Amino acid sequence: MKILLSVFFTPVVMLLSAGDVLAAIRTQNIEYKQGNTILEGYLAYDDAIKGKRPGVLVVHDWTGLQTFTKKRTEQLAKLGYVAFAADIYGKGVRPKNQQESGTQATIYRQDRKLLRQRVTAGLQVLQNYQLTDPKRIAAIGYCFGGGTVLELARSGANIQGVVSFHGNLDTPNPADAKNIKSKVLVLHGADDPFVPKEQLQGFENEMRQANVDWQLISYGGAVHAFTNPEAKNDPKGALYNPIAEQRSWKAMRQFFGEIFR
Repeated sequence: MKILLSVFFTPVVMLLSAGDVLAAIRTQNIEYKQGNTILEGYLAYDDAIKGKRPGVLVVHDWTGLQTFTKKRTEQLAKLGYVAFAADIYGKGVRPKNQQESGTQATIYRQDRKLLRQRVTAGLQVLQNYQLTDPKRIAAIGYCFGGGTVLELARSGANIQGVVSFHGNLDTPNPADAKNIKSKVLVLHGADDPFVPKEQLQGFENEMRQANVDWQLISYGGAVHAFTNPEAKNDPKGALYNPIAEQRSWKAMRQFFGEIFR
């Protein structure tokens, strides 16, 4: 796998005691490949931390790897993780509207084998990064990305946990849940119209039948995209919910505390 790096730095303001060294969140755009397709991910880490640390793979929503996902990646770096935002669509493929987002997302939702290959390529970049402890890795995803990290788990990826934020829960291959090696946490908007009750029930049955260590938390009053402040124009379908966002982030951190002991 060929990896090309371009580096730029993002400073983080910190209060320091005498003798402390100024620390910063460092970020890198990383080019890598899946097959013949060039992808461009986004990596962040805190340079005040020395040595290897747990890694978190982040998968974008249907809009592609844009500002929202990058900010989440930087937030994870501030918590002490090496965070890498994978690129599922390809370098330069950044949808500009809902129609373009839907077109791109549909390609991978209809081809789960390709989706798994794309997310696995991103996982390999994170696993091989010099600061990552490859024995302590989790994957999180938002909306389209939530469904993607569940597919990563179903592929049998050797990671410790996956977290889906308001993601799709369906899969054409529910029997693949037998391959899951990681713990699973689903953070779900209880009123999400894009995840019907039948899909929710199917997911629960899938997890039970495969004897997966799984959790599902439903947030009352929350719909799709409840973590994204930009989701504010569709109150019946996708809408930011600051309370659900805070609770879900806290649940993720507690989950990480468990799997990264």
